[in-house]
Amino acid sequence: MTLPEITTAEQTVLDKALLDALNPLASAMRARITGLPEERMWDAEPIDVTLSILSTWKVVDAEVKRLTAIAAGTAGSYGASYEQLGAAWGITRQGARKKWPDALDRSAPAEAEPSRIELCGGSAELFRDPSSGGWRWAGRGADGTCDEADSTSYYATKEEAAAHAGVFLSEHVTEQR
Repeated sequence: MTLPEITTAEQTVLDKALLDALNPLASAMRARITGLPEERMWDAEPIDVTLSILSTWKVVDAEVKRLTAIAAGTAGSYGASYEQLGAAWGITRQGARKKWPDALDRSAPAEAEPSRIELCGGSAELFRDPSSGGWRWAGRGADGTCDEADSTSYYATKEEAAAHAGVFLSEHVTEQR
């Protein structure tokens, strides 16, 4: 798999989206550290502001690594090989195995066990429905809203149920200032 190149226009849009997403988090983190209101973040010394932004990028970097591992594990659960994972990431098969050692855990018993996902401040349980053999979910969003797959919805895989639960959780986040 050849990795696609990003265009200059796409890079500009990506940069803006990342900075727009980073700013509220950087402001909130700096406010917690200094005890000052978020709207005064930019009133500090330039070195303090830039260091707080750098530490916020570290948080984002850790989150991207976590989400990347989840994506690799999901691809592995659908049958992707380490060679395919490496090609998608632009590394060797061995590099992919080292980066995501658990991505290809194919043990069938664990696949059937219930699991929990946490996303956007909420969580959902994924479980196999005994009557249909399909997968279902039940969750609570960060805003306190509870919901579950309707009684006629059964998903073929745990990952499909997780995707539907993830949509619910992303739609029920707490209000940000």
